[in-house]
Amino acid sequence: MRFLLDAEQAEFGRTLDRMLTAAGTPDVVRAWSSGDHGPGRALWSRLGETGVFALAVPEAYDGADLLPVELAVAFIELGRHGVPGPVVETAAVARLLSELPDVAKEWLPKIAAGEVAVSLGIDGSYVLDADSADAVFVVTGDELRLASGHGELLPSADPARRLHSPAQESTLLAQGPEVREAAARAADLATFLTAAQSLGVGLALLHRTVEYTKQRSQFGTVIGSFQAVKHRLADALIGLEFARPLLFGAALSLAPEDIAAAKVAAGEAAYAASRAALQLHGAIGYTEELDLSLWLRKARPLRDAWGTPAACRARVLGV
Repeated sequence: MRFLLDAEQAEFGRTLDRMLTAAGTPDVVRAWSSGDHGPGRALWSRLGETGVFALAVPEAYDGADLLPVELAVAFIELGRHGVPGPVVETAAVARLLSELPDVAKEWLPKIAAGEVAVSLGIDGSYVLDADSADAVFVVTGDELRLASGHGELLPSADPARRLHSPAQESTLLAQGPEVREAAARAADLATFLTAAQSLGVGLALLHRTVEYTKQRSQFGTVIGSFQAVKHRLADALIGLEFARPLLFGAALSLAPEDIAAAKVAAGEAAYAASRAALQLHGAIGYTEELDLSLWLRKARPLRDAWGTPAACRARVLGV
């Protein structure tokens, strides 16, 4: 049995990489953080054209059906390039609405085409990027509602992750046990895609740090030649490479415990990579002017988003 991406899946990842590299995502992230969503929404439309969001939408609603492996490939690239916006939440809403036909027909074709960005809150959680989303869906118990707006901007370690509370006023869209069941599967997908994002962030941090250690000299020698530096980078690489098969294994099974294991591994590995990157970049690692800071700020929030390490470990253990 081959546990490798096929040629089409690998080329899809390379296509996204080339597109996002050309898009200059650091500038997009900085604009998004300041509340200027124009560049980010333009990039969102391009992602829609490549079929990223269609991967979470059933064929009956103009999607490609749920393709978890391709979604993992896509969201690793979104993490590697630091793409801002409610990308995870939009895919999770697609998963949620795919089981609610009365609501799906209005929103899923637009999501598949990348025409709308939507956010999602479940059982009192914050909603990501509600100020830029075309719709904010809120699940409370067995009710699905469409929020009429959002509250004030909440503090976030990553300014590109703009957090809000959903407005109290809302419109009831669906009700019943099927809503609660669909929301659970949507949350699992959000956890899985956040793990993929984390892996991408960790890979970006490691790559940038390796390149930097090849350039920075100390005592007349590049620091990348120091054994202690090599060990630190090797530890970061091992953590990320250990998380990768767990992520793709979860893509094949979509079992909640497999998703939780992948989320723990990817989140912890990305956070470890961020700590190594910060230390090995020295004082400049703290500066906002350095693009590295855009990824450093993502590792910790993504580690905790859609399932903290403690919650995911409990799920793996069945407690």
